[in-house]
Amino acid sequence: MRRKIAIVAAMVAAMAPLTAAQAAGTERVPAAVKLAADPTRTPAAPSYAVSLTSDTSGGTWTGHESVSFTNAAATPLTEVYLRLWDNYHGSCPSTPITVSNVTGGTAGTLQVGCTALKITLPAPLAQGASGSVGFDLQIVVPSGADRFGHDGSYYFIGNALPVLAVRDASGWHLDPYTNNGESFYSLASDFTVTLDHPTSLKVPATGTSTDRAGTSGRTVTTATASKVRDFAWAAGPFTAISGTSSGGVKVNVYRVSNISSSSATSMLNVATSSLDAHGQRFGAYPYGEADVVLDNNFWFGGMEYPGFVLDLVSSTALAHELAHQWWYGIVGDDEYTSPWLDESFADYATDLYQGSTGSGCWNSVSWASSAEKITNSMAYWDAHSNRYSTVVYGYGRCALHDLSRVLGTTAMTKLTHDYAQSHWYGVSTTAEFKAAAQALTSTDLTSFWSQHRIEG
Repeated sequence: MRRKIAIVAAMVAAMAPLTAAQAAGTERVPAAVKLAADPTRTPAAPSYAVSLTSDTSGGTWTGHESVSFTNAAATPLTEVYLRLWDNYHGSCPSTPITVSNVTGGTAGTLQVGCTALKITLPAPLAQGASGSVGFDLQIVVPSGADRFGHDGSYYFIGNALPVLAVRDASGWHLDPYTNNGESFYSLASDFTVTLDHPTSLKVPATGTSTDRAGTSGRTVTTATASKVRDFAWAAGPFTAISGTSSGGVKVNVYRVSNISSSSATSMLNVATSSLDAHGQRFGAYPYGEADVVLDNNFWFGGMEYPGFVLDLVSSTALAHELAHQWWYGIVGDDEYTSPWLDESFADYATDLYQGSTGSGCWNSVSWASSAEKITNSMAYWDAHSNRYSTVVYGYGRCALHDLSRVLGTTAMTKLTHDYAQSHWYGVSTTAEFKAAAQALTSTDLTSFWSQHRIEG
């Protein structure tokens, strides 16, 4: 997500009543329930099937979602958690995302400020065994030009589909939502999403879409996406233009009425050129198509989803969001614990696209305290929000430029390319990146990491 300052379920039906703490959104599930030392991330290979029908505005969607998955870990899987991220935007227990009629397991009560729902499986899943859960779903989009919200008749529906939480050797990752950055952490998944909507509404979405006629005055759009970490879409009377990059990526730019056609054309050119540039550096864009939705009323600079971004008219913000297609989209990370692994890297990639070497940028670094580090989690940055963009975006990208000067341009180019390839559709950690960098030089980088406050 490009911060603006950087560039310029209701309750589940038939469930037990909420405790007072849950109703207040204050009950917390432990961030990690310790397991045997199995580093495998599970549930693995999720496959989502979603069918939703909108009202006449595109602001309320109802239907059904199911997800199948496999337990990749040696430790049996006795439950799964759904992350209902957008329930942050409600007032727990009154929420915009409603899950009901759960099948394939027994639903508990909403937790972590109504953003996590535990589903106990009928029997433990051994390693290699598969399971599935299903549920009815209602989404009611709130007001506000946000990643989940609407600006008049234009609806933006990010993080609205419940997705599976990740369990690893640290336990279940059930961090709270942050509006300051991202809390999202999911594994590469497949989505098939069918959206039944008024024909008057365009629905840009993650993946590749096909349309067919629905009932009178309606269109059924089916979007399919493979190896993505989330699914987002928009709905509204957008005006659209399309183009294809030199590398063969189709780009669709959708604009609201406050965006001129010339601005949309300019952003289309940025999108096609930056996608090709990022692809040449890190590996070819694998999704075939990208949708860009423009609205100058967004309070942020831009927000990334797989194959789908929300943006102001800003070439820097757009290049940054499209860099996220690699840094978080293809090369995943735990965004709450290690936001630098996608934000610093996306800003560094944006500099490279714009021809900036970051010369001298580390010289302007001034730490606010001994506790401030590039690698701090969103728990720290939510408590020090005025420093988030400066350190994670600014100091983070400068640290990567500095690393390039230590390693040499050729070695740094090889590092970022090969690291992306080795983590393609996987998950990056700070320790793994540091090890990959160290492997390319005989210079001991210990002091470099310490100087740049990159820990882990």
